Amino acid sequence: MRILLIEDEPSVAEALLDVLQHAGYSIDHLAAAEPAESLIGMTHYDLAIVDIGLPGIDGYELIRRWRRRKFTLPVLILTARDGLQDRVDGLDTGADDYIVKPFEVPELLARIRALIRRCGSAVSSELFLGKGRIDLSRRTFEVNSQIVDLTNREWEILRQLVLASPNPLSKQRMTESLSHWNNELTSNAVEIYVSRLRTKLRDCGIEIRTIRGLGYRLDEI
Repeated sequence: MRILLIEDEPSVAEALLDVLQHAGYSIDHLAAAEPAESLIGMTHYDLAIVDIGLPGIDGYELIRRWRRRKFTLPVLILTARDGLQDRVDGLDTGADDYIVKPFEVPELLARIRALIRRCGSAVSSELFLGKGRIDLSRRTFEVNSQIVDLTNREWEILRQLVLASPNPLSKQRMTESLSHWNNELTSNAVEIYVSRLRTKLRDCGIEIRTIRGLGYRLDEI
């Protein structure tokens, strides 16, 4: 999953990058709102985390401009402003959630997972698929109570396919979601990860099917 972080305080940004990367997310970081205004229309992101007190245009105005252009990605405001009117203004502007600094890491990660599930239409973090059970919060896939060993990228591909199901997921979107600015993947690399994941899912009652011209789809068999 690819997240856009817009935070101008270096120490906070560094801490967030460490936490989110450790949790398995691909992160792109900006310290101002202006470069982010059109970025959403050029690159697929699963979530944006936006500070309010940014240099130049603030986080509120950035979110307003995104929503005027019909960008629907989930937005989480992360700010030191803790007043009631601040929270009301943030949500009315178009943010999907609001968390105040200092924050607890488990709560931040839980809110991110909840926004991604909501956007992907999954209402529960625990889903049953084929012979297995996928837990989106624990990032595990079990078959007959045995955890299937997946790398971070294999897990992310499985998560994306589960949330997209029963619709196909394009290779371009998958590639963008697995990349970040310092590590851009190629579509050939994604094909390799998909092939490896197919092998691991062979006896799990599910199959990754290639849909010509559309991408990949996860089907129960």
